[in-house]
Amino acid sequence: MKLVTSLSFQGRCREAFEFYAKVLGGRITAAYPYGDAPPGMPITDAKYKDWLMHCWLEINDQALMGADMDVAWAANIAKPKNGFDVSLHTDDIAEARRWFEQLCEGGRAVMPFAATFWSPGYGALVDRFGVPWMVNTNPSTPA
Repeated sequence: MKLVTSLSFQGRCREAFEFYAKVLGGRITAAYPYGDAPPGMPITDAKYKDWLMHCWLEINDQALMGADMDVAWAANIAKPKNGFDVSLHTDDIAEARRWFEQLCEGGRAVMPFAATFWSPGYGALVDRFGVPWMVNTNPSTPA
């Protein structure tokens, strides 16, 4: 089994996933715009032709999925995302710090990257696309 987080955007899915691929060292393996949908799809308005109905980002053996949604399809899409975080974990504090700093560009730190009682390096942020992230360095010895 593989659990995959699916993120929704309002016209910025491609931009977000290209950014995530760069920061996390992954590659986009699928990006299907609404404009390429087969005939008979309910979303035909030309303003959505470049929006993505499905995007898949491979990062080693992990993945993120995403799509663009508008308020008619997802009533709360324009509201701040809350109730979840995309969580990254690594044994390498330098890698964790780099992820945190790059994901934070154009966004805002919620908890600055620093040592905590559970981790030698942890930080929380909301990126420029409104997605909340937690970046955690695994301790060398479990608590």
